Amino acid sequence: MGLRFLLALFLVFLVLGHEAQGSLLDGLEQPASPALLAQVQESLSTYWDTARAAAQDLYEKTYLNSVDEKLRDMYSKSSAAITTYAGIFTDQLLTMLKGE
Repeated sequence: MGLRFLLALFLVFLVLGHEAQGSLLDGLEQPASPALLAQVQESLSTYWDTARAAAQDLYEKTYLNSVDEKLRDMYSKSSAAITTYAGIFTDQLLTMLKGE
């Protein structure tokens, strides 16, 4: 949840920064042109790449080996428990269907 909060906060600041730059440019009259769409697409692409790189960097900085080990341990224990209970359920089902 902390990582998602940081990413959301980063995106809010990114949008606010973009809006602040846009308000400075509002005073200048710029003629509309067909290249405007290309500029907007390029700008959005640049912002997206910057946000993605920042998120990847943040993820790599917060990656902990101990968490990875805990996840692997949790996965192995849960898969062993599921296998055991699935075997018990299968045995019970076959016993009910066979009808000794």
